[in-house]
Amino acid sequence: MSAPALVRNQRLDVLPFTREHTRLLIGSGIGWAMDAMDVGLISFVIVQLSAQWNLSAPAKSWIATAGFVGMALGASVGGLLADRLGRRSVFTVTLLIYGLATGASALAMGVGALIALRFLVGLGLGAELPVASTLVSEFAPPRIRGRVVVWLEAFWAVGWTVAAIVGYYVVPVGTAGWRWAFAIGAAPALYAVWVRRGLPESVRFLSSHGRHAEAEAVVERFERAAGLHDDAAHPALAAPPVAGLDAAAEPAVGKAASGTRGTTATESASTTPSRAGEKTATGRRGTASSSVQGVGALWRGGMARRTMAIWAVWFFVNFAYYGAFTWLPTILVGDGLSITKSLHYTLIITLAQLPGYACAAFSIEKIGRRSTLTVFLLGAAAAAGLFSQAGSTVAIIAAGMGLSFFNLGAWGALYAVTPEIYPTALRGTGSGWAAGFGRVASIITTLTVPTLHAATGTAFVFGLFAAVFVLAAVASWGLPEMRGASLVEE
Repeated sequence: MSAPALVRNQRLDVLPFTREHTRLLIGSGIGWAMDAMDVGLISFVIVQLSAQWNLSAPAKSWIATAGFVGMALGASVGGLLADRLGRRSVFTVTLLIYGLATGASALAMGVGALIALRFLVGLGLGAELPVASTLVSEFAPPRIRGRVVVWLEAFWAVGWTVAAIVGYYVVPVGTAGWRWAFAIGAAPALYAVWVRRGLPESVRFLSSHGRHAEAEAVVERFERAAGLHDDAAHPALAAPPVAGLDAAAEPAVGKAASGTRGTTATESASTTPSRAGEKTATGRRGTASSSVQGVGALWRGGMARRTMAIWAVWFFVNFAYYGAFTWLPTILVGDGLSITKSLHYTLIITLAQLPGYACAAFSIEKIGRRSTLTVFLLGAAAAAGLFSQAGSTVAIIAAGMGLSFFNLGAWGALYAVTPEIYPTALRGTGSGWAAGFGRVASIITTLTVPTLHAATGTAFVFGLFAAVFVLAAVASWGLPEMRGASLVEE
């Protein structure tokens, strides 16, 4: 990466958390919440359709699984496209795809049509999630980057809670209740129009593709939000942190940034590139495509170990999470609860997700990524074990809330660490393929859990989830610790 680009990235890294960061976080987070709402809705819709359409077990499985097949493909392709076309562009298109497909699902007249539309929904959804986390990660100050990405992931709990509310109050209302639920889920199609105009493109992506003038404009936009002027000396970037989110951040000025060949943020202040310098750097770089690498690069050199570890964690977490929460209302009905009680209990259990994210956001910058991920995965294992033995209403709700709390906290840490472990040219690809491989587990678990539950019962199924969470915790120790480090550029 050229010297002007490195300096520009350092200028971003030493900024406090500004209103532009907030706008990016909320803008991406609303899209994230809409994703969660769509994924959550299907678990409630299946309960209603099972009775209304007299669905067989395989039909129910394929309605749930079709979305995950699309997500596996979408995450892999979306990550590659994000490294070639840009994070914001892919984010916008994927929102549009799954928003329109969700709206069309409300008009489905049969199982085949609904399965096809759920595949399209998954295609957009799978591509959007890793791309959004990559975009936010590349803008967040290193000292609080993990916390910011966890707060992004916390929007998932908001969306899933909305899905639970819609599932409880809308889905059971008449034979068309599930159609109205899908119609509500079409909101992302309208939101996508605003996203394309409101969110910035990644500075690191623009720089790596030789688009220096655009990258400089974005950096200056964030600097102005921090109270700086174009001619300000960059040591002034050590501005006071924003209260709340940035309050616990450690000072970053003067620390060497990872991947900057020894140049510190303070030194970069006196070497801010001129426009002429940017043109020279652009000329040296050559074509933009030279910065893009293939999937094989994830398995070369020092990348192989971290890729193996992150893929394993994604696989195990997807298996246990979607196996439990996609089928939770159905499992509760199968264990003798009415549809209304099943949806009510699921709504209560879902509310524990937000505190889980809050605790993960706090601990991820205190004890590190790996430790946070491990603790929450082991907590999820314990909660799944307790759920397997729960025999009363209180025990079911308490164990379910524990599973929500720890499982979603683990998701927050996982989304925080995934884009951090790869360099800029591989960040979208690495994040997308990790997520895509994880979705394979989603496919397996959504296809097998109904049959497995019918054959073995709740105790065995949730005992299996507990064991899988333990495997995820073990795999997480193959990941590098990135707390407080700048993102690697090359």
